[in-house]
Amino acid sequence: MDIRFLESFVAVADCGSIAEAARRLNLTPAALSQRLRTLEQDLGHSLVMRAGRRVRPTASGLAVLDHARHLIEGARDLRAIAAQDEPAGQLRLGGIATSLTGLLPGIIARLRARHPRIEYFIRPDSSVNLYHGVISGDLDAAVIVRPQFPVPKSTGWLTLREEPLVLLAPEEADGADPLEMIQSHPFIRYDRNQWGGQIVDRYLRQNEMKLREWLELDALDAIAGLVSRGLGVAIVPDWAPPWPEGLRLQKIALPDAGGRQTGVLWNLSGARISAMQAFVSACRDAETE
Repeated sequence: MDIRFLESFVAVADCGSIAEAARRLNLTPAALSQRLRTLEQDLGHSLVMRAGRRVRPTASGLAVLDHARHLIEGARDLRAIAAQDEPAGQLRLGGIATSLTGLLPGIIARLRARHPRIEYFIRPDSSVNLYHGVISGDLDAAVIVRPQFPVPKSTGWLTLREEPLVLLAPEEADGADPLEMIQSHPFIRYDRNQWGGQIVDRYLRQNEMKLREWLELDALDAIAGLVSRGLGVAIVPDWAPPWPEGLRLQKIALPDAGGRQTGVLWNLSGARISAMQAFVSACRDAETE
């Protein structure tokens, strides 16, 4: 039995969607569905069923789900255990959207050169979901926005980047006072369900802003694109480059705005601790660059 097929089943059970599970595993929905069919043929039972627009485990699927999780975790640990102190095995990482282009590629390239026996799984998601992924042990580490509460003692935290809040305004927009510009132009809000968006919301409330708000979304590059098209202004963290090419906008510092910290949260124990320590070391090198 191929462990990857078990991973596909568990991902579908967790996501409730073949399309979402395929996205997380970097597969096409058709390829993931084929894996499920092969696994069901091996076991002789249907494992998932459709319930409206969702997919959920059958009774047989629920019966094997916890066992499948243990088998997957054990298989991931085997290489790391066999390697003893040498960093090896699969690291399960997560990253917010801006880290996938701005921070993680350099960190992984550095780590790959030092320790070629480490393999990687990378899950893109929001900070809150990735945080819970690390806490539950589903992920070894994640690059996220620092939460506004203490992290558990079973985890470590390293800040990689301080990202102050900035005002994005169209290139042709006039105005010497950024606070006045925010209130006099249509406002594009960074999603308040995101930890970074909550930091922006706190700044707006502290300054008692009266907004002409017309749109709220959680994609920072899309927000920058809308501002560049002259559709409004926005407050965002000054995230790590690259930014979208061809933007025609102003990036204006805000008074006493604070910002967000982007960093890595990781588990301090586990069978893959040697690989995890090597990853954190590569992150520390990125912090000093």
